Amino acid sequence: MTSWWLTKFVPSIHTVVFLVALPLNLMAIVMFLVKMKVRKAAVVYMLNLATADVLFVCILPFRIVYRFMGNNWLIGEGMCRFVMSSFYCNKYCSILFMTSISVDRFLAVVYPIRSISWRRVNRAWLVCGIIWVISLASTIPLLIPRLTFSITALNITTCFDVQDSKVFEGFSFYYFISYRIVFFIIPLFVITLCYIGTICSLCGGNVARTHWRSRAVYLTAVVLFVFVLSFGPTNVIFLTYYLQMYKYGDATLNFAYMLSASMSSIRCCLNPIIYFYASFQYQTYMSSLLCGKKTVRNRRTRGKPVLS
Repeated sequence: MTSWWLTKFVPSIHTVVFLVALPLNLMAIVMFLVKMKVRKAAVVYMLNLATADVLFVCILPFRIVYRFMGNNWLIGEGMCRFVMSSFYCNKYCSILFMTSISVDRFLAVVYPIRSISWRRVNRAWLVCGIIWVISLASTIPLLIPRLTFSITALNITTCFDVQDSKVFEGFSFYYFISYRIVFFIIPLFVITLCYIGTICSLCGGNVARTHWRSRAVYLTAVVLFVFVLSFGPTNVIFLTYYLQMYKYGDATLNFAYMLSASMSSIRCCLNPIIYFYASFQYQTYMSSLLCGKKTVRNRRTRGKPVLS
């Protein structure tokens, strides 16, 4: 709890994430709402993903101050519950929205005609609403036990970092294991299947233009890379840690889990790369914004299968 990694390195990373991810995702939200007008299902999913990232980044200052102060939580049990429930809700909202983007891209490339009725904007909003409700409901069990824990020897009060051993017994144990299965293993399986199918379809020549085929392949690689990098280590370590605690009472992986969970926030800086490859419009507007030129759509793109 007093190591340099948790009290200096992790909050420094969180500070960088806050300073970089907040303007990037706010700019993305403005782009989706003002420039792109949310006319496509893919834009709906990306808008909600950017919103989840903004909400996630907005609670990082609480975690930054907590870590810099030597993991000493000073603002009470209620705020600890609010921050941690928000942390997990927005984290797993991001997973489900990334999964939705994957499914939407799979349907658009592999079944472009048959999937038109399923890829409508109103249905995309319905899916996003369900995702928010599921994510919020899944955090309710976090609010039941006490999350703050006083360590007298260090004269600090921790927030969720130290827990009673009862957490690894009964309902709490099965809740946390099920939580990881539903919000990591299943989405990873779905994303992997979608992108294998997408790449096979593209390699089979179903998309005529080499340029658009390349963009779709880049998108599949980027989303899968961001997903595995952001959520892979923390969930694998978490499952191993909980199983060790449940069977042997071995807490040696606790530090590794806290470190990996904190590092997963970097995804908020990486998700805008997904938007860049997922939408030709977003790519065009961002390029024009960075170059300081007026956006003019190239006439040569007319009639081409724009994957957005």
